[in-house]
Amino acid sequence: MKKFSFLLLVLWAGQPWNNLYGQSANGNATPRLDVFTAAYHHIFLILAVLVLLGVIFASLNLIWALIDIQRIKLLEKYGPEAVDKEKLGASTSIWQQLSERSWRLVPIEKEADIDLGHEYDGIRELDNSLPPWWLWLFYGTILWAAVYLWYYHVSDRGPGMEQEYIAAMQLGEREKEKFLALQADAIDEKTVTLLTATAELSEGKEIYIANCQVCHGASGEGGVGPNFVDKYWIHGGSIGQLFSTIKYGVPEKGMISWKAQLRPAAMQKVASYILSLQGTNPPNQKAPQGDLVEGDSIAGTPAMADSITIESSIQK
Repeated sequence: MKKFSFLLLVLWAGQPWNNLYGQSANGNATPRLDVFTAAYHHIFLILAVLVLLGVIFASLNLIWALIDIQRIKLLEKYGPEAVDKEKLGASTSIWQQLSERSWRLVPIEKEADIDLGHEYDGIRELDNSLPPWWLWLFYGTILWAAVYLWYYHVSDRGPGMEQEYIAAMQLGEREKEKFLALQADAIDEKTVTLLTATAELSEGKEIYIANCQVCHGASGEGGVGPNFVDKYWIHGGSIGQLFSTIKYGVPEKGMISWKAQLRPAAMQKVASYILSLQGTNPPNQKAPQGDLVEGDSIAGTPAMADSITIESSIQK
């Protein structure tokens, strides 16, 4: 039992405290927790170990009490010879002596000395000492409170409530970004919406330049593929239809499917950027191709595509 308790303490003390790091503003890992803060964040583990040690110690004392009872029974029934024969009369170990001193048990014959004079239903109240494991836990809480007070309120080494609030908010923002990143992958041609934020359109422009300008021109003026600056569309001019065209491609016209190269969120951004090129009138525009799309249908969702007004049809 003693070896087991010592092993638990060694395992707890040997935790990888160096893994307790936070993120700095530039993304590098920076130490955030020192020994006291680490202990604070592992208070339940510490209490669990202390309670476990207390239970083990109490169990050992119960075993020793049962041995003493057995010794007394043998002594009463067979005399000192039986006790010597069972080797129960040997000198007590240092551990047992320490236990007896810690418990400060009072022999039955001296119970009158600690009798408080109160009796209820035949049960007498005695002034016995509290179990040592309970006292050690109580003293430990006092010591912990003193260390906590000094560390967080006197030395200012520990993070204050405001700092912990800021850290919690930053953690929440990171979790929010992870969640939104997962949600972005759920976009399809039926749920996609037009983006208008400058940052999102800038990202869409970068995707366009990297993947689309080779066929459609740097400014959307057209090249191998049709232009994006007039109101004529071959496969529909709504955000949902354009998203679908990017996603599945037009293999018969030489346009590949981009769903294996671009995430749904990226396709939404580049589609929104392409629609923002309407009316920019860059030089060297390619001749119009497809059907004329009027009104808000260009920025509409797939459900709005039914209202598209077709005035003429120009085939490639």
